[in-house]
Amino acid sequence: MEIRNVVLVHGAFADGSGWRGVHDRLTARGFRVTIVQNPLTSLADDVAATTRVLDRQDGPVILVGHSWGGTVITEAGVHPKVAGLVYVSALAPDAGETTAQQYEGFAPTPDFVIDVGADGFGFLDPELFKAGFAADTTDADAAFLRDSQVPVDMSVFGTALTNAAWRTRPSWAVIATEDRAFDQAMLRHMAKRIGATVTEVPGSHALFITQAAVVAEIIAEAAAGSVR
Repeated sequence: MEIRNVVLVHGAFADGSGWRGVHDRLTARGFRVTIVQNPLTSLADDVAATTRVLDRQDGPVILVGHSWGGTVITEAGVHPKVAGLVYVSALAPDAGETTAQQYEGFAPTPDFVIDVGADGFGFLDPELFKAGFAADTTDADAAFLRDSQVPVDMSVFGTALTNAAWRTRPSWAVIATEDRAFDQAMLRHMAKRIGATVTEVPGSHALFITQAAVVAEIIAEAAAGSVR
């Protein structure tokens, strides 16, 4: 069956509006695109938000996650409608692992600094936001992303996964070569472990915005490569 449905899942500190460029390119090619709005309050809550959208699809789906969204699609991607997974500079834990474990043994990211409040929710440091998250955006776009960021309950990174959808679904990975949120070696390690078809592209952690054309193309390739 031809795959025409795409579900996009954003990461921490962002919302779904950053997918606009990917959405517009894919809908212009005839795809039906739906964007999840994660509450970022727990892994279970974000998986529930994603599952709610998957339930509404009318056929097989390519499920796409950016950053923390990769953890979400790894857990939610066992949904029967999911035919393939696309990781956009995204995390990809295994079942039984936490997101935090993916960082162990890799270099720190000094420009990606999280300020954690007394309530356990984290925001990215505003002074370092552009350098750490959106270095290849304009100053105006980086400022808007900084000022509209969505805090994440930091406990999500210590929550172990129950599922690893990449074990039963074909996977693709788009890696930004100037991503300062993750060590490049970490991104490559995760992509290799899950057996993803990898595309590397110049860009910051905000590549889902700044490299929307490449991301949309890989999603289209995943749809063609996951026909079932």
